[in-house]
Amino acid sequence: MDATTPDLQDAKAAGSQTGVLAVVASCFGWGLDLFDLFILLYVAPAVGQHFFPSHEPMLSLAGAYAAFAVTLLMRPLGSAVFGSYADRHGRKGAMIVAVAGVGVATAAFGLLPTVEMIGVWATVLFLLLRLVQGVFVGGVVASTHVIGTESVPERWRGMMSGTIGGGGAAIGTLLASFAFMGVSYFFPGDSFNQTGWRFMFFCGLITSAIGLVLFRGLVESPHFQEAQKAKDAKRSVSKAVAGVSPVKILLANPDYRKRFLVNLLLSTGAGASYYLTAGYLPTYLKLVNGLSGPAASTIMLLGSIAGAVSSVGLGELSQHIGRKKAFLLIGAACFLLLPYLISHLGDVRGGTIVAYALAISFLGSASMAPLMIFLNERFPTDIRSTGTGLSWNVGFAIGGIMPTFVSLASATPAAIPRTLAIFLGATSALYLIGGVVAPETKGRLAS
Repeated sequence: MDATTPDLQDAKAAGSQTGVLAVVASCFGWGLDLFDLFILLYVAPAVGQHFFPSHEPMLSLAGAYAAFAVTLLMRPLGSAVFGSYADRHGRKGAMIVAVAGVGVATAAFGLLPTVEMIGVWATVLFLLLRLVQGVFVGGVVASTHVIGTESVPERWRGMMSGTIGGGGAAIGTLLASFAFMGVSYFFPGDSFNQTGWRFMFFCGLITSAIGLVLFRGLVESPHFQEAQKAKDAKRSVSKAVAGVSPVKILLANPDYRKRFLVNLLLSTGAGASYYLTAGYLPTYLKLVNGLSGPAASTIMLLGSIAGAVSSVGLGELSQHIGRKKAFLLIGAACFLLLPYLISHLGDVRGGTIVAYALAISFLGSASMAPLMIFLNERFPTDIRSTGTGLSWNVGFAIGGIMPTFVSLASATPAAIPRTLAIFLGATSALYLIGGVVAPETKGRLAS
């Protein structure tokens, strides 16, 4: 049964318009996180050339992916800072500051001097800015992954989990793909690697501005409002309650620590599956299949739709069969199919490339479908943003490092398919183990 009170359920049902806006805001906020990912992936060759130059092309590419991994490593810090703020003062305020920060940091990359201009200091500045960006992106996740699912009735939480995860991913992919198409049109061929990559980063200001406009009418979720009322009542009895940090509560409680570790099995597996499929596909399609940039971006657009369908559909499925069974089903499918598909993608041609890429995108996004609501259901409202944000970002930070290791382990582009297959088999197994040890949480979004 759902642990929420009848009054809270009535408030959610009555505030359907507010719930829809919260879901839209969550989707777009998460989309900004994926926009950051795909912007860097689309400009990875240019970034490697200007900030991580090497005589070995694969080492240069590995440097670009390592720069992405640096951001991922800072996201847990962002979740701790912004998640704590969101649990104490509200999800909306944390989301607005984090989204604005992501936009400014992303655009700033377009202004950086290159190695040709200032030598190794260009690499240092690039990495430092990635660290700053990572903190803000971690804050986006800590707020967006909670307010949407908290603002809808129990019946729709599974679908909303998939909608935010898959819909947000689709939004990020679409925005980055459209940006790439537009910039490639004005800077064709070598001019993209020389100048066009800067304008890809400048697009970060546009997306953040759109997000801030969307967030203007957003209100706090009913769960947070109820939790604040309870806190106010406690503060009237004991002032000591107001000073307890959500991060301290999470780390000091043995039960919460155990939940966090189990969460990491699933979030690491899901993050690795996503970044090694949808995240690596642009590079794979260009280096292994030999497709042009526009052709690869078109396939990625179609793949984002397949990923959205996967996330929404399987998120809804988890509402009927439960989160645990959904994890087991998805984990088994990814373990059996992803290594085969990714290892043979380089051998196919024509329309078969599209079919394989769509199947890979479908499975790669599937692992995220029930994850968000599962993490929400693992923690009470007072520490939900902190617990969910840290569980998600630490796991996705580990998973996000995997493309770097794939590039380092692949001596040539021809070695990428086999290496990817091995990594995907291992990370899918990790996700499946997480599904085995995870408890059933459906209907337990305690207030």
